Amino acid sequence: MICRFTIIPDGRVIIHQGNPGDTYEDALLAYGINPDTVLILSGGRSLPQDEKIGEEEVEIFLTGSRG
Repeated sequence: MICRFTIIPDGRVIIHQGNPGDTYEDALLAYGINPDTVLILSGGRSLPQDEKIGEEEVEIFLTGSRG
């Protein structure tokens, strides 16, 4: 599963190529981003961090400290 993560506010783009069954939490942790400090959005809809990756593109809003 390939998913494009756009990190807000810095605009960094991460292309995540994960394994079937990976969750957004798995992907974020792989890049050193604490899932408890972000909002994951796709098409204006909030996605839970424990949901399996199913979108081709999401926005990751940093809300607190990283790591």
